[in-house]
Amino acid sequence: MEMGDGGASGTAAAAGAHHAADADGFAGDLGYHGDVAARGALVDFAVNVRGTTPRWLLDGLGGHLNELSAYPDPMLDRRVRKLIAARHGRTADEVLLLAGVAEGFALLPHICRRPAVIHPQFTEPEAAMRAAGVDVDRVILRRPWDLRQMLGEGGDAGVPADADVVVVGNPTNPTSVLHSREEILALRGPGRIVVVDEAFMDVVPADEYAGAEAASVRDPGVLVFRSLTKTWALAGLRCGYALGAPEVLAKLAARRPAWPVGTLQLHAMRLVAEHGMGRPLEAERADTVRERTAMVGALVDAGWDVEPAAGPFVLARPPVEDPEAARLTLANRGVAVRRCDTFPGLGPSWWRLAVRGETDVGTLVGEVARIAVVQSER
Repeated sequence: MEMGDGGASGTAAAAGAHHAADADGFAGDLGYHGDVAARGALVDFAVNVRGTTPRWLLDGLGGHLNELSAYPDPMLDRRVRKLIAARHGRTADEVLLLAGVAEGFALLPHICRRPAVIHPQFTEPEAAMRAAGVDVDRVILRRPWDLRQMLGEGGDAGVPADADVVVVGNPTNPTSVLHSREEILALRGPGRIVVVDEAFMDVVPADEYAGAEAASVRDPGVLVFRSLTKTWALAGLRCGYALGAPEVLAKLAARRPAWPVGTLQLHAMRLVAEHGMGRPLEAERADTVRERTAMVGALVDAGWDVEPAAGPFVLARPPVEDPEAARLTLANRGVAVRRCDTFPGLGPSWWRLAVRGETDVGTLVGEVARIAVVQSER
């Protein structure tokens, strides 16, 4: 069984994946996501969802199944927005609940004419805007893929002066680079909105989080997306939210259908806001740091080239002669990794690896070592 080449997922798949070679030479599939590689895998490093859904969250959701015959309650929506707003020092009208952050990306064409996307990063924002017929400018960073190289050249060098939306990830998927809030805010400009994808910010340790998050920034030029999918293993339910100025959120949501967020989604967000943001989140952060540290150490000891990481995933190059052939061999053996040739600015020599425990990491290291021996003997 060969995994990882079964096609696209997400927005670009629905609207026609973007394959054509661009001016920057990129000819990858923006609609490809890790779930394609993970489908049927025995050991999954391709998808960044952490573990399994917590029992307290499953039990809490189960208590609301009898509400499915009614339409979603707008009072529940407001209650959830107030809970989320309180966490970020904002008001309820500065929160827009989303059917996952992917929905937020799909709404971006309603607030932009000439967007720019800073790469390498999650491809769904660009894919969504291209699918809506919006031209997108790419700003491709060099290794180590931080904003300092761009901002150090005087202002936001590389971003078109007339870009009215600039999209950046923090911590960035797939590089796991964490930008400072100062660097993020330096991207602002007259008539411009900086869109920050903070899908993985929850698991950044508190000391680093304090200097990086933009969710608390009350500025009409800053729009932040947050996801509950990754940290709380809710990928199948689609839960997220946007934080921004009320007038920006109103424009973003203007063309949404009625009842865009369902009852169970609302309760999931309520449960996380009420019960998940204390000790459960601190435990998840600690587990992520512990497992990531051990994983990076094991990879480095085995000869891998591993980039510094702030998120629940790492960017690495395996010690093999042909990484793409190795990836396909791993897939046939039930081990899924995230290819990186579909990220502008990267290529097939890089893999994105979700942080996993010792047993899974040992399996990956062992399988790659065996593949490396076979490749060297050819």
